Amino acid sequence: MHIRTAAALAGALLGMPALFLPTSAAQAADEPQRTITIAHRGASAYAPENTLAAVDAADDLGIKWVENDVQRTKDGELIVMHDTTLNRTTDVEQLFPGRAPWKIADFTLDEIKRLDAGSWFGPEFANERVPTLKEYIRRVSHNRQSLLMELKAPELYPGIESQTLRQLRRQGWLNHQHVKHRLIVQSFNATSMETVHKLRPDVKTGFLGTPSVADLPKYAEFADQINPSHKTIDEAYVAAVHAVNGAHGKPFEVFTWTVNDAPTAVKVARMGVDGIITNTPDVVRDALEDAGHAVMAGSR
Repeated sequence: MHIRTAAALAGALLGMPALFLPTSAAQAADEPQRTITIAHRGASAYAPENTLAAVDAADDLGIKWVENDVQRTKDGELIVMHDTTLNRTTDVEQLFPGRAPWKIADFTLDEIKRLDAGSWFGPEFANERVPTLKEYIRRVSHNRQSLLMELKAPELYPGIESQTLRQLRRQGWLNHQHVKHRLIVQSFNATSMETVHKLRPDVKTGFLGTPSVADLPKYAEFADQINPSHKTIDEAYVAAVHAVNGAHGKPFEVFTWTVNDAPTAVKVARMGVDGIITNTPDVVRDALEDAGHAVMAGSR
């Protein structure tokens, strides 16, 4: 019997939602549905986003999975930052006032390394630096965390897919253990994910968005996940996505974003999502546990 079918049957017999079975009842239904909690840009409610401090903040909370964004500098180095411009989360306007609109692609790594990427968030994070992808992966490895890595605006950086995969390989992240259990690559750009899949068919990939159910077979050719905003989904949509097998022959997973409060976390968990991406991973994890959800919740 399929796990979800068994869980639904057990839930019906017990008069409660299948996703919120107590552990003993869930065990009777083979294995419970699990919802992973992913720290969005690190634990970005508690430390400046996409910094090593945010990775460590997630680790301090016991969160296994962190999400980040990868882009490329003018001199071809991979860094971790969400916006395609530097001004929202650094002091670039003060250091380089004449270089608006302060695009990442217009600055070298040495210039970006001069920027303060923490003071905007709080004085205790003054002089936090923009990490390179190499530095970021090293910290995730040190913390024994797992990585949901987004290629941000890859259309601006031709060849970033192969460059990123080379960096992952150099740091040991394309071995069997990492590929199978600790790494997912995602993007809003479907062509980019097709490229990643062609270059490394074993790597798990996700498409960020809410494609129509009719279009899901197209995404199944190269993706393993459909990762939509929580505002765009309902239980029927999640079920329809789960009904389609992705690129590795398993049902599509659904990681939804960005959920930062307990009631919404419980709501989307009841829809059957496989992961919740959040700035407040402790809030989401605790909400699921308090609701009796049989979760992995990203904790070690």
